[in-house]
Amino acid sequence: MKFNKESLHFLESYLNISSPTGYEHEGQKIWKNYIKNYVDTVEVDHYGTTYGVINPEAEFKVVIEAHADEISWYVNYITDDGLIYVIRNGGSDQLIAPSKIVNIHGEKGIVKGVFGWPAIHTRMGAEKEVTPKIENIFIDCGATTKQEVEDLGIFVGSMITYPDTFFELNDRYFVCRALDNRIGGFMIAEVARLLKENEKILPFGLYIVNSVQEEVGLYGADMIADSIKPNIAIITDVTHDTTTPMIEKKKEGDQKCGDGPVVFFAPTVHHKIRELIVETAKTKKIPFQRAASSRVTGTDTDAFAHSNGGVPSALISLPLRYMHTTVEMVSKEDVANVIKLIYETLLKITPEMNLKYH
Repeated sequence: MKFNKESLHFLESYLNISSPTGYEHEGQKIWKNYIKNYVDTVEVDHYGTTYGVINPEAEFKVVIEAHADEISWYVNYITDDGLIYVIRNGGSDQLIAPSKIVNIHGEKGIVKGVFGWPAIHTRMGAEKEVTPKIENIFIDCGATTKQEVEDLGIFVGSMITYPDTFFELNDRYFVCRALDNRIGGFMIAEVARLLKENEKILPFGLYIVNSVQEEVGLYGADMIADSIKPNIAIITDVTHDTTTPMIEKKKEGDQKCGDGPVVFFAPTVHHKIRELIVETAKTKKIPFQRAASSRVTGTDTDAFAHSNGGVPSALISLPLRYMHTTVEMVSKEDVANVIKLIYETLLKITPEMNLKYH
């Protein structure tokens, strides 16, 4: 499939907006405005999880889900000299912070700042090279006193995000911060678009769910699973492209951007839903890869699977390079194939399916 101009415009604006964990609402507004064109109703829960519904009156319910939040930082301490120390909001990587520009979301609006770092000349000769740690990375917003920082509207608890924006690389990859996992929100929205444009009639209620707070504990999915009470859930998230340097395939598996969606095997992944996905990929000639996860998947799949006495759930992942950096990268072809795989799988689901193992 090819992405139309409207879809790509949506993707770019959705990726570029700040949507940090706990503050996803600006991104959710963009997603809601797009998805409403392809569903019967749109709902929002108290913490911001947003979902569109096709056939809301149907008794049998199927969820396709992604998460909307991105990693970020909190202001944790402001020195008398006006420097800002931080704590993580999600899995933010302190090693990439030095020299990065940041947006500090203060009470008076966004304030620019930079993660400062001492020059290499001043670190030469040390017995051991100083590395970035939470304790020594700091933000300089041009203020010289704590009062000046607060006068800018910045206080303890202010959110900090990176401003890096979307671009395409070599006509092969999408690149941006927050592809983990707003690219998932894009893909499930495109599934809804295809169902609408192809005039497909589903024999069940379809809930296209964009959850919040995944990066800090799958909390949005946990809450919305209890609200919707689905019969089946298909989750999409990103997983590691393990072909780049410094990743051990014996530990992380063998997945590669461009080789197709990754179907996961794990205790929380329901065999029959997974088998349906694999069979669909084979029948429709959609390339796919396999990956295994011990104990849990570490994705919203776990929250759905463990909810409501057990919901048959499966995970389709998108290979991604450089996770939790500002240059996350995914294959455009993989994105198209994840959309196609979810779409074709939905067309094979019926309320009469036997979802028990024996």
